[in-house]
Amino acid sequence: MPLAKLPRPAQLRVRSFATASGSKAPLSGLNATAKAKAEKISQEWKGTSATGENTKNFVGGQFVESKADKWIDVVDPATQTLLTKVPETTSTEFEQAVDAASHAYKSWNRSSVLTRQRFVMDLQHLLRQHGDAIASSIVLEQGKTYPDAQGDLLRGLQVVETATGIPTALLGQTIEVSKDMDTSTRRLPLGVCASIAPFNFPAMIPLWTIPTALATGNTLILKPSERDPGAAMIIAELCQKAGLPDGVLNVVHGTVPTVNAICDHPAIKAISFVGGDRAGKHIYERGRATGKRVQANLGAKNHAVLMPDANKNHALNSIIGAAFGAAGQRCMAISVAVLVGPTHSWIPELVERAKKLKVTQGFEQGADLGPVISPQSKQRITSLIASAEEEGGIIALDGRGYQVPDYPDGNWVGPTVIEATTTMRCYREEIFGPVLIVIKADTLDDALAIINENKYGNGTAIFTQSGATARKFEREVEVGQVGINVPIPVPLPMFSWSGNKASFLGDVPFYGRHGIDFYTQNKTTTALWKAEDAIGNKASVDMPTHN
Repeated sequence: MPLAKLPRPAQLRVRSFATASGSKAPLSGLNATAKAKAEKISQEWKGTSATGENTKNFVGGQFVESKADKWIDVVDPATQTLLTKVPETTSTEFEQAVDAASHAYKSWNRSSVLTRQRFVMDLQHLLRQHGDAIASSIVLEQGKTYPDAQGDLLRGLQVVETATGIPTALLGQTIEVSKDMDTSTRRLPLGVCASIAPFNFPAMIPLWTIPTALATGNTLILKPSERDPGAAMIIAELCQKAGLPDGVLNVVHGTVPTVNAICDHPAIKAISFVGGDRAGKHIYERGRATGKRVQANLGAKNHAVLMPDANKNHALNSIIGAAFGAAGQRCMAISVAVLVGPTHSWIPELVERAKKLKVTQGFEQGADLGPVISPQSKQRITSLIASAEEEGGIIALDGRGYQVPDYPDGNWVGPTVIEATTTMRCYREEIFGPVLIVIKADTLDDALAIINENKYGNGTAIFTQSGATARKFEREVEVGQVGINVPIPVPLPMFSWSGNKASFLGDVPFYGRHGIDFYTQNKTTTALWKAEDAIGNKASVDMPTHN
């Protein structure tokens, strides 16, 4: 349904914003809680620092200082305080990591499935025991609130816990296809694999790949985001404490050169990637060109449809939480609300509820959302908000220029609500910030047309109290993950990720049964053991038919 251009309001509230002008000295800008957490992380963990020291490579079971000549500053996005420096892992160091993984594979792939199961069981215990350290690292480096950082870890832990069922997941098949002749199929590992993780889930995404890849008998090269590698480094150390042999998991760092090395190295058999469109397409094409399996989760534009019969209170609270939680930096965030019929009148109440969200540093009491990851991200988000103004959109709630007391240098963008049309740039592009686009539709069919015409297919939701309406929506919507009165329908790991269209590249998705499929290859053996062969003295030259 073509949407008419929205009337431009008489006055729009436009505020200026400031970006941080450089990082502060270690610890200098942190509040008392953050400082104590940073000091504890630096004292207790070998591979990471939150007090200005270098992040290390993890190669062959050792946390190794890099000899890199290029280092990347990791700063607290709420204060611009320097936390650590991350190396652009050198080509020599990368080769050492691949060599360590290749050497470890020779014995790890021959270890019993019960040995690998025990490792996963011990890992999940250690992750729970040290959850505070991982969550605190995420708050410091990524900017999430502490409860949200705990959720980041717990969603990854669910994958770890599911991987404890690896003996059952790897069961093969056998059938007697002819007298005394058996055919069996079993699952075998691929070899050395790689995982490239994004900044927005520093714990969950590494934990999508580590337990599944390793429990199936592979070894792994992990490249966490250069913006927030601390959680991954703590997880790597916990893997070691859980009894993982040296070289089975290795961690390298960096940007494009390290990514290209992963794509090009002939010893690496498969790549898992979660991130943006540009990087994902590059990794998929470059990795496939060298014969690798690749699974790549890309961008998204997730729509939530509000029907007139929806439970209004539940629907509005759900959309606000899904749009603005984690400062909108989730690939499954609700970034578009499609208001059907009379629900157009709900916009003022939606805005009023969004205004009540508390934006502040992640350790602060009652924080609902923190800063966005970087000044550059803030600039991009505010530019997209400004584009809506220029194209005639209505900015019902403007988060630009948001100020947080005691944190003047944070990358703050407050909750923003924009009434727009599908032709506007703010709708067409992924914003990846605390911005909710509101689109009006007359009917459910119009809402379905809007969603199905969008190139992305990660997730969608509908809020209704009608089973018939929900059934029609679920059947006709062209999106891989559907929520009915559920705003963020990410499947639990007994299922598999199922985003589609332009949100995913590859044939086999993440975790669950499909995750096992991605990290294994089938070997089929046909064996003949005939008792009479022990005494027979004449060969058969006829074509074998197995009848």
